[in-house]
Amino acid sequence: MPKSVLELFSQKEVLNYLKERKFPALMGEELFPETKKQSLEFDVLTNASKTPVIASVHGFDTESEIGQREAEKKAVELALIKRKMQLKEKEIIALESPRNDAERQALMKDVYNDFDNLVESVRARVEKMRMDVIANGVITLDENELNATIDYGVPTENKVANVDWSLESSNPVNDIISWANKLDQMPGRIITSNTVLAKILSNKNVVNALFGKDSTRIASVGELNTYLNSLGLPSIYTYDRKYRKLEKNGTYTKHRYFPENKFVMIPNETLGETVYGPTAEEIRLQRNPAIDVRTVGKIFACMYEEGLDPVSTWEKAVATALPTLSCAEDIFQAEIKLS
Repeated sequence: MPKSVLELFSQKEVLNYLKERKFPALMGEELFPETKKQSLEFDVLTNASKTPVIASVHGFDTESEIGQREAEKKAVELALIKRKMQLKEKEIIALESPRNDAERQALMKDVYNDFDNLVESVRARVEKMRMDVIANGVITLDENELNATIDYGVPTENKVANVDWSLESSNPVNDIISWANKLDQMPGRIITSNTVLAKILSNKNVVNALFGKDSTRIASVGELNTYLNSLGLPSIYTYDRKYRKLEKNGTYTKHRYFPENKFVMIPNETLGETVYGPTAEEIRLQRNPAIDVRTVGKIFACMYEEGLDPVSTWEKAVATALPTLSCAEDIFQAEIKLS
């Protein structure tokens, strides 16, 4: 007897597929290692400084100086991220009544590609949040009737705007030194775009510092980073990956994860975590004794039927996630003029 679509793509099969599936690494996954918790809410510490508070010297038989906790706990709720794709009636017929096994395997591969794309969509939204934290210190959730802002507490004095490195009088290296000196610890790396990096490499004062006055040479990234390292400054890394967004009119627009005009210095350590939590779909799955919920990863995917006229079958990926930030005071964010 022919298998139905839901039998071909049973929950167990989909979970096993995703468990073995490897996706391209994203920069944010390195800076915010991923972890999963069993709650939608978690506490984050704000206003916490890693710079020690000096203790006072006392005379004998005097009372100790009383310290205070600077950090405050703030409850944060994970963001719900989901996307689905419809399996059309013709596709359902082809899957359930293929002409041969080879055709069925080809059609099934297309469906698994759909699952890949849906999971990648969720991963893209999580990466966008991580880059928003790095670039702006703020996540804005303004979509699908949700309007929320999460401020991660990067100090105002750690932000500058309207920096113009195209001016003859500008000196990017001096700016980097000045910004680094404002931080309590020396930054470990710099993240920017290729556009901003090109401005630095072509800056007259940078070229003169590297090769001598009135040089006409064009500096390379390696030469620039070697020079920065010799000054005790971190290397520059670029991040120019993009994602597409489906607009309401059905067209796609391209956007960057990391803003083109940002130049950010960060510590040489993980910046926080990417916290994933449970989904309603995952909780409901616990009712099914045939499924080991421990096989559910950070992003849940499934196929389900909905509606009889027209016959409607959907593929879906869903997650609850949010990045945390543990070093807000050790980040410096600069906004560079591009023109």
